[in-house]
Amino acid sequence: MSNSKSLVIVESPSKAKTIGKFLGSKYKVVASVGHVRDLPKSKLGIDIDNNFEPHYISIRGKGDVIKAMKKEAKAADKVYLATDPDREGEAISWHIAKLLELDESMPIRIVFNEITKDAIKSAVKSPRTIDQNLVDAQQARRVLDRLVGYQISPLLWRKIHRGLSAGRVQSAALKIICDRENEIKSFVPKEYWNISAVLGKEGDKGKKTFTARLTEHKGKKIPVNDKATADAIVADLAGGSYVVSAIDRKERLRRPFAPFTTSSLQQEASVKLGYFTKKVMFVAQQLYEGVEIKGRGAIGLVTYIRTDSVRISDEAEKSAVAYIESRFSKEYIGNNKYSNKKKDVQDAHEAIRPTYVDLHPDDIKESLTKEQYALYRLIWSRFVASRMSAAVYDSETVDIANGDYSFRANGSKLKFDGFLKVYDYVKGSDSEDPAEEKQLPHLEAGEALSFRELLSEQNFTQPPSRFTEASLVKEMEEKNIGRPSTYVPILATLTERRYVTREKKVLAPTDLGFLVTDLMSTYFKEIVDTGFTADMEDKLDDIEVKNTDWKEIVGGFYGILKDELDVADEAIEKVVIEDEVTDEVCELCGKPMVKKNGRFGQFLACSGYPECKNTKPILKKTDVKCPKCGKDIVARKSKKGWVFYGCSGYPECSQIYWNKPVDRQCPQCGALMTEKKGKTNNLVCSNAECGYKE
Repeated sequence: MSNSKSLVIVESPSKAKTIGKFLGSKYKVVASVGHVRDLPKSKLGIDIDNNFEPHYISIRGKGDVIKAMKKEAKAADKVYLATDPDREGEAISWHIAKLLELDESMPIRIVFNEITKDAIKSAVKSPRTIDQNLVDAQQARRVLDRLVGYQISPLLWRKIHRGLSAGRVQSAALKIICDRENEIKSFVPKEYWNISAVLGKEGDKGKKTFTARLTEHKGKKIPVNDKATADAIVADLAGGSYVVSAIDRKERLRRPFAPFTTSSLQQEASVKLGYFTKKVMFVAQQLYEGVEIKGRGAIGLVTYIRTDSVRISDEAEKSAVAYIESRFSKEYIGNNKYSNKKKDVQDAHEAIRPTYVDLHPDDIKESLTKEQYALYRLIWSRFVASRMSAAVYDSETVDIANGDYSFRANGSKLKFDGFLKVYDYVKGSDSEDPAEEKQLPHLEAGEALSFRELLSEQNFTQPPSRFTEASLVKEMEEKNIGRPSTYVPILATLTERRYVTREKKVLAPTDLGFLVTDLMSTYFKEIVDTGFTADMEDKLDDIEVKNTDWKEIVGGFYGILKDELDVADEAIEKVVIEDEVTDEVCELCGKPMVKKNGRFGQFLACSGYPECKNTKPILKKTDVKCPKCGKDIVARKSKKGWVFYGCSGYPECSQIYWNKPVDRQCPQCGALMTEKKGKTNNLVCSNAECGYKE
């Protein structure tokens, strides 16, 4: 048996590469490259009459992978399934076990929360059986999503437009976006006025001033809703004196936030780094699966990235405390307690944290890409900050009287930086400090103040903001819609189906999105209802936690869905969506071109179809003419998705620019100037040999 080997099966090749280095020559590590079995694409694949029994098949294109796994499994002494430590990973292991005909009663499953040498070796020493509750929780979600998608979507195809889709969580998320848009459209701004006094210390001839805002009149809050009221108050205040009536001084603590969960990482990375959720998870996956670090080889830099939990292991806690004490001092060690929003689900997973707290981001920067470094630094600093002491501010509130009117000014000064040593605030993020440092002059009760200026400013209430990807994820989490693994695919589907568009990073529903939501709200109320969807999520979690029969839950849901399908099919009349006619004219037949939606986005097609089948891409003009032929320079996309700028006369004219050209010539050589984006946008000459920039 000296030549016997154990086979370890993971999902991804990069994960296999990292783990293989840890386990050595007695183990063979291979990748399934994701799922190997699923429901068929060509049909429902669920036997509704046989208690919703799913019919799984091998995924097309995975034949060679499956064949290779079977060959390796046959030659191996032992087989271990080491897919991700969640429902999805458990289901993949279960499907692999079925394909390889492994004995599921044997301890063939190994799990680990981080890809480090110690974690992997420990996991191999303590395998367990496949957790059927986790598998069934994933099966229930897969079957429910298939029932909704494959039974409502064809209805949308017949009644509205081919290519549309509905989804158990997707449709509820779309309704959230549409409801917000309706709030914005129906919002009526209300006028209000802010009245503030600019004051200084009596006798201080310098320019040091502070601003106090009007708060009360005769001890009651005073609404100022129009100019007449504001003018009357200003007149009352004129000539009056300002005296400090009360001062409240105290320490204010600013405590650090918990380490990241999947959703909080997506939100913070969106605000701090400007990353879309898909990019956050793509880069985080790289950090989890393993990165080649100079002098240390391939190691996983962060723990598992799909988690609802803020818990960390005792070992990680001790490592963090030791690091903080050695790097700073004992007074920087905090005693912070965090609790999960949901007490019992997925708490087997830790929060997202660095695997080695002593691996400072700057120490390994040269081994990481720009995106990997930025995200690792965010995860590392958030985790270390969560184990540190609070920041302490000296805070004061000063009340100032002018007759019967009361003003208030607030001041704050950082006394002890605490966790701010490692984690900085960014405006708009969940870690933004609502009371940033703003010092007042030293004042005493009864002190007369010098009046400098009275400010009366008109304002209007603002409508709620449209959702960004990050704020939608936060809303979904708060409403208990979806789970960490579903946020990214849901957002992708909404944009791919043209239900929403991104406009300067905010999500705006399209007319098609409103149409589908209105139809779903009328005929499939439960599916778009956030309360119903959240309740269903809890029931699905009960399969995992309380061993609830998954087919009972599916059956209860399908009873409601079937009744609604029958009503909808009879009641909905076919909706004809007119194509948007453009100013473009077909060069083949002279008829106007119309906008069409295709698999890869919108394109132009001749309105004379099917007699004329001319199509062409929609080109975004730059208002700059090609210096070679005089035609428009337009934005284009390469096969890899990179944006570049080329002549609309292509292929006759092949002029291209990688930076956006502007309608201005270089003063040195006469070539077009282009915008080079960076921290500040610079103008550079498009002629590389010239080198002129400004």
